[in-house]
Amino acid sequence: MRPIILGVFAAFFFAFTFILNRSMELSGGSWIWSASLRYLFMVPFLLILVMWRRNLKPLLLEMKRNPGIWFLWSIIGFGLFYAPLSFAAAYGPGWLVAGTWQITIVSGALLSPLFFETRQTESGPLRIRSKIPIVGLMMSILILIGVGVMQIEHAGHLSAKAIIWGVLPVIIASFAYPLGNRKMMEVCQNRLDAYQRVLGMTLASLPFWLLLSVYGAATVGLPSMGQTIQSLLVAVCSGVMATVLFFKATDLVKGNMPKLAAVEATQSFEVLFAVSGEWLILSAPLPSYLSWIGMLLVIIGMVSHSYVSQREIPIKLSIVKYKSV
Repeated sequence: MRPIILGVFAAFFFAFTFILNRSMELSGGSWIWSASLRYLFMVPFLLILVMWRRNLKPLLLEMKRNPGIWFLWSIIGFGLFYAPLSFAAAYGPGWLVAGTWQITIVSGALLSPLFFETRQTESGPLRIRSKIPIVGLMMSILILIGVGVMQIEHAGHLSAKAIIWGVLPVIIASFAYPLGNRKMMEVCQNRLDAYQRVLGMTLASLPFWLLLSVYGAATVGLPSMGQTIQSLLVAVCSGVMATVLFFKATDLVKGNMPKLAAVEATQSFEVLFAVSGEWLILSAPLPSYLSWIGMLLVIIGMVSHSYVSQREIPIKLSIVKYKSV
């Protein structure tokens, strides 16, 4: 249960992303600065954490060993995750972005066949390709149904442009985030902890954020003081606290695709936290009865997902290659 609890706490802090990004858009801030400032502000906080734990040198050596791999999967896992998510906030309310983001629950499960795990057998270690966790996927679909129910009444008040630009970028982000996270877990294996991995991916993705910042300065000008402060809050709450908690949770279950899918499913609670936050901070109206039914479905799906992931589910795996370790 510890990975699930960590995942729920991560969802709470991740919800600040949707609330504050929407707040910045409503006050006239650009999505470009909402995205790039978060990661630029994350660097000093993460550096202090990793240096305090005396783990900076091993991280730098690990990054030096495979700089291209770090750059590629960090750009995908962080750049193609957060830039589209911030862009979507410019066209849709926080609840729509947070709700659509829950497709990452299914996206993560669908990515399973791209990864391998090593298992010990009587003949020696075997590399096996993971299959999509069908039972967990069914629970994920229940969560998405709940999210869909929450959005029904609101979707009718949105324009086609708001729906398209508020949804499509989030779908891209929903695949990029678990893909980058899982690939870096595969590359690092057990050599780095969650703090090191988050810092490493942040440093490796800096060229992307610096280029985006230059583009922002040339097209929309510099950010306001208000947007800078709110971006700093997003960096601390979502970029540092939430990301480290989530990476720690996924580290605890890496190699077990049903349990990994369950941890990723905890992000469904972002919808509940985002709705509450928009009501408290942005004075958004309270959800209707229909929305509360959707929230209940989300919670039932999450609890069910957690339960089935703790059981020993016989999953047939394709033996791909024998390899001595």
